[in-house]
Amino acid sequence: MKKNQKGFTLVELAIVLVIIGIILGAVLKGQELIKNAKEKRLYNTYREIIAAVNTYLDRYNALPGDDPKAGTRWSGQPNGNGNGQIAGFNFACTNTTNQETCYLWQHLRVSGIINGNPSDRTNPNHPFGGKVAIGWTTYNGITDHWIGFQNVPEEIALSIDEKYDDGVYNTGSIISSGSTDYNLSDTADEIRDLRFKGF
Repeated sequence: MKKNQKGFTLVELAIVLVIIGIILGAVLKGQELIKNAKEKRLYNTYREIIAAVNTYLDRYNALPGDDPKAGTRWSGQPNGNGNGQIAGFNFACTNTTNQETCYLWQHLRVSGIINGNPSDRTNPNHPFGGKVAIGWTTYNGITDHWIGFQNVPEEIALSIDEKYDDGVYNTGSIISSGSTDYNLSDTADEIRDLRFKGF
């Protein structure tokens, strides 16, 4: 055996543990900041959609998707029926889906109000990766225009509901899918369909 073998002193071990703790703290704080930024971005996306719909309404005196003169205004564009309701509610629009809820995205793009290909009817994505949909439909017993966000983490849905509505998943102007009240201990990765009423 060698007599002069040296190991780490308690002070050196303590310094290493403090450094590891600081790094872990920074990583966790960074993840929290990213999550909060995405939450704010999702709510801002909702507000931007309202602004886009109202801009179209002010400019063309019709709701996008429901516009009965879109085909006259832009050759080859589909027309809505002009009844003041964006019919349907579809998270899976394709370029061949013939519903006003899908025409809406095409009308907003061809008018230049939102970016994208003027012939594209597909739903945009929100910051958590799910799709966005708009339409006149009945949800949780309320018939109105709804703006929906698919696949929102439950804790984000709860946070938005608490900040901007009543914090209850099935009442108010912000409603979340789910058979029970928000319960973050149920499943950590549970996702919701979050909807905002009217515009």
